[in-house]
Amino acid sequence: MAALVLAKMLSQVRAGITTQELDRIGEKEMARLGAQSAPRTQYNFPGATCISVNEVVAHGIPGERRLKAGDKVNIDVSVELDGYFADTGATVIIPPAGLEGDKLCRAARSALSKALRTAQAGRRLNEVGRAVEEEAQRFGFTVVRNLCGHGVGRRLHEEPRHILNFYHPDQNQRLEKGMVLAIEPFVSMGEEFVEEAGDGWTLITPKGSWVAQFEHTIIVTDQDPIIITAL
Repeated sequence: MAALVLAKMLSQVRAGITTQELDRIGEKEMARLGAQSAPRTQYNFPGATCISVNEVVAHGIPGERRLKAGDKVNIDVSVELDGYFADTGATVIIPPAGLEGDKLCRAARSALSKALRTAQAGRRLNEVGRAVEEEAQRFGFTVVRNLCGHGVGRRLHEEPRHILNFYHPDQNQRLEKGMVLAIEPFVSMGEEFVEEAGDGWTLITPKGSWVAQFEHTIIVTDQDPIIITAL
């Protein structure tokens, strides 16, 4: 359901639409599927989804901002059904996309793919972070260090609470078969930390540089994970 809502919203991203209109498309799709907005039910978030544009990295509140050509748009969808949660997200650029913006999105998508291949039972949690960071650096980018993935299942955020997007020696717990995780690289054009914009939700880069995020909810296995938010 999370994947279907995200796909529906991505298909409607275009110049001229407001983020609030886009959010309502997602909300209607959730209702059609019988799901609920997890950010709204869990945290009283003021939208059904998070829509973050350009300098906004995460937790963007849908509103009257009208999208235009060249904008970078991130949509983060989290849904709940019968007490279970799933979380997914993607970043797109409304054409025409500049070379650097396109490269940033490719790097973030590639970092997610590499991280997912690393997330196997028996491997350590910090190997996932290492995979993300190394892939970002291979493209000439860095990662946001104060945003991360998390466990998910009966709540939107569960243990492990922090799946860092860089190697940290203390994140040495071993992944176990059956773990459900939301892996979400935040790949940045330069700034490594985001800050809250003043509304209690919106996270931005202090200097306005761009960050791309891609996210899947997965189930850890002995081999490649089951990606439950892939269509």
